Amino acid sequence: MSDPFSPGTIVLEIPARADFVSFVRVVVAAAAELEPDLPNERIEDLKLAVSEATTNAIDAHSRGGSNERIRVECRLVDDEVTVLIHDEGPGFEPDDVPTLPEPDHPDRLLHESGLGVHLMHLLADDASIITDGHGTDVKLTVYSSKRRNSG
Repeated sequence: MSDPFSPGTIVLEIPARADFVSFVRVVVAAAAELEPDLPNERIEDLKLAVSEATTNAIDAHSRGGSNERIRVECRLVDDEVTVLIHDEGPGFEPDDVPTLPEPDHPDRLLHESGLGVHLMHLLADDASIITDGHGTDVKLTVYSSKRRNSG
């Protein structure tokens, strides 16, 4: 992980409790608003993706019986906002997440969960999930309008 005191980086370590998800959303949104060329709708997308990742991390801690804190790191660098969420849960294989019907398909109503990973990839400009025996790292990045228009 990067130096937690470097410019443009905010680090949170939260208990693995659902009542902290809204706190993470507020902090990430406030940090993202510092990027002048990031439209409000992209900040909303990032907030939703981060909520999904944080909720998954909390669930992983619950399933694995971990009392460790979840680490959320928000970086503002070079026309992008990147949020890293690290949990100490048992991990999972991202490629093994079942493919579900599209959100607007009637069969989707037969599935209560499983949309989080799909949403993260849909809402972020770049999303990655790395899992191993030490937990899971989710990296979500959104680009500024200036970078999206030049790329």
